[in-house]
Amino acid sequence: MQNVQGCRKIIEWLRLPETKGIEALDEAARTGVHARIIQSKPLLRRVYLEFYRQFLRAVPEPQGKVLVELGSGGGFIKEVIGNVITSDVLELPHVDRVFSATQMPWDEGSVDAFFLIDVLHHIGDPRSFFREALRCLKVGGQVVMIEPANTLWARFLFRNFHHEAFDPEAPWSRTTAGPLADANGALPWIIFRRDREVFERQFPALRIVRLRHHTPLGYLLSGGLTLRQIVPSWAYGFIKGIEYVLYPLNGAVGLFQTIELRRID
Repeated sequence: MQNVQGCRKIIEWLRLPETKGIEALDEAARTGVHARIIQSKPLLRRVYLEFYRQFLRAVPEPQGKVLVELGSGGGFIKEVIGNVITSDVLELPHVDRVFSATQMPWDEGSVDAFFLIDVLHHIGDPRSFFREALRCLKVGGQVVMIEPANTLWARFLFRNFHHEAFDPEAPWSRTTAGPLADANGALPWIIFRRDREVFERQFPALRIVRLRHHTPLGYLLSGGLTLRQIVPSWAYGFIKGIEYVLYPLNGAVGLFQTIELRRID
């Protein structure tokens, strides 16, 4: 316990000045701060680039397809996949559309892929989202999500040092206080690991085609959206080398997981 308290003091010392008092800002203003942080931290920006490239690997020929990013926030996916339609539940100046993931404006069978980064665990009623995704997706269409993992390493960090809840025992749905105010970082694990049989029974047309743990160090050492970058930017290649060596252990040390679903009917 003393070691955890000591780590928390170090974390508070590492906190970016622009994030102090950020809780008092409205959610759109907070997203603007996050966008500036992503662009100003080279290591964090490269982590996001790698996440976007995972989307591109899942949909390798994006041109001419209807691709939608949900919860775009402060990201920059268009630099990697230029024809993506960005969206958010908040009124943000740089997103193309504003709507909820549980009530989307797309026609039935019109979307080729939905992309999400750290969005699913903020959705208070994930079943409504899956039903909407099924309605909007073409047959063969995909949902590709990058979400928190529930490995030994991730669980330790998220439970002790992250501001969001991380409860692997919780149910799927929650009563939300706002689009960003309530979350359970363990929700993706709950749905696709703990309750996988439930998901497959309730949504048989959304086939789970991939679950992969990754990124044990890069995001952490970048400082994420709240802390100073811990290592110099030139160390990115070295970090990726360590992550490559750790690859066989990602089931225990990965901080994130990529989840790929495909509509099959």
